[in-house]
Formats: sequence, structure tokens, C-alpha cells
Amino acid sequence: MPKRLSEYTFREYLHLQPLTQAWKTWNYRMMDERYMALAAAAGDADAIRAALRGSNMLATVAFEDPPGLDMHVSLIRRYVKFDQHLVVDNSRDAGMAAQNREIADAAGALYLQLPPNPWTKRNESRSHGIALNWIWRNIIKPAAPYAFGLVDDDMFPVAPVDPFAPLARHDFYGDQRTAGTRWFLWAGYCFFLFDAVKDKPLDFGLDWFIGLDTGGANWDVLYRDINPRSLPKHHIEPFAALPDHTVKEVYFERRGEWIHEVGWPSVHELLADKRAALVRLLEPHLQPERATRPVATKAARDH
Repeated sequence: MPKRLSEYTFREYLHLQPLTQAWKTWNYRMMDERYMALAAAAGDADAIRAALRGSNMLATVAFEDPPGLDMHVSLIRRYVKFDQHLVVDNSRDAGMAAQNREIADAAGALYLQLPPNPWTKRNESRSHGIALNWIWRNIIKPAAPYAFGLVDDDMFPVAPVDPFAPLARHDFYGDQRTAGTRWFLWAGYCFFLFDAVKDKPLDFGLDWFIGLDTGGANWDVLYRDINPRSLPKHHIEPFAALPDHTVKEVYFERRGEWIHEVGWPSVHELLADKRAALVRLLEPHLQPERATRPVATKAARDH
């Protein structure tokens, strides 16, 4: 989705940017289409589609962080009102993928592993976007849930919440981001009534040519004619994960009932300390849930 021709400057025309950006956009779409045709690497897609039909479903894309996923699914199970939670694994490391599957099974979540992602290790935003498009095209759309939500795996609820309740008044909502005069729902927290969007050509990818991150490619499809002020959203409160450090160095966010760990823009050398601070923050919420969680058997994991 390159810019409209009227948005390009004279200098950009001299550098042939309308042509080069249109060519790149076409290539990205062709990569998407080839990826959409691939089958899941693990998990029973037919059984999952049947389980999701008519439900209020959450979907989380996991990526090579089993300890984080364990806290994420545990707290969702304790605090969030939903019918089904689907963990879709974008991990390429076989050992971490196996751990993620055990964690999902133990928490009663559904599990699928994505086919090998062409953007993994190359571009995190594009990897996330093509993963979400695969989930939409291959799982959510044919499953026809009542409603669906996309929640990042570094989002952790710390109080009871029904994220589907606002859909009684809105076709979709979530946390918003802006790029100039455009806006979009952040792919880390967004919810949709299925019937309201099922016939639209949704695209959860990005479009950096107009400044839109993952989820922003739905600008023309969903958002351009909607006033973002008409939709509910979280108040976002940044805070420092560690004392004696700036927010920029160890960036956390409070988003309503949720804590967002945020993988950036934290200082890399402090990431381990930042994760330890997260564990301390969440531990009082995790202990009651873990005490009552059913343990998955090997037979259940192999099902």
C-alpha cells in the first residue's frame, strides 16, 4: 500500500519512489500469498477451527520465550474472560517450540506452530505481520468465531478484565497508534467482531512507506473513515522497570489491567535485570493460578 501519487514530493518522483515502492509492495504481497498456502508445522488445524467456531477467542503469537509465554498464558487464564486461547508459535528453535507447546497444553490453551517464516531473523515487524495474516486467513476466517482478539506475548494481565465487552458497542477497538494523519490498532492488543470484518480484505502487516507498523496495513480497509476518538483504548503509562534507571533504559508500560514488558527501547545489557523485575512484579499474581493449573499429560500433548 504505497502512498497516493499526490503524496509524493517532486524529489521523490525524481528518485522514482512511486515505481520502486509499488514494486516492493507487490513483492511483499506475493511473499504473503505464498506463505498463506503453507500448512501448519505442528498442531491440528481442523480441530482448532472447530473449537473456535462461535467463540470469543484470543490469539497470541509466541516467539522463543517459554518463560514469558508461561507467565502470559497463566495470567490470561486467571484474569481474562474468554472462551478459547490460541497460541500460535513463530519459533524456529525446536527446543523452545516444544517447551511452548507444553506450556500451552498445561494452561489449557490451543497450540499451532507456524510454517517456517520467511521474515524471521530478518525483520521482526514483517515476521509478526505475516504470522497474523496466516492466522487470519487459515484459522480465524474459516473458523468463524463470534469475536477475536490479538494480544502480544509480552502483555500480562494483573486484574480481572473482559476485553470482549466493548464489542457490544463497537465493531472493533484496541490500543491505537498514529502516523501523521493516519492511525491504526496496535497488533499487540486489538479486538474485532467477526461478522463486522469477515468480508473485508484484512491485512495485519505493516506499510513503512507511509509510517504504519504491524496492523497498519488495515488503514484503508478498516480505519480511514472512523474517528479514533470514538473507540475505547487504554491509558498508557510508561514506567521504569528498575530503580535508578530511566524509563528509556528499562521501559515498561501499564495499559489498563495489563503490564506490557516492551522489548524496546531498553538497553540490551539490562534486559536480564528487566525480566527479573517483571517476574517479581508478576509473582503475587502468578502463585494462585499456578497452584490450580492442571498438569498436561504426555498423551494430551501428543493428541
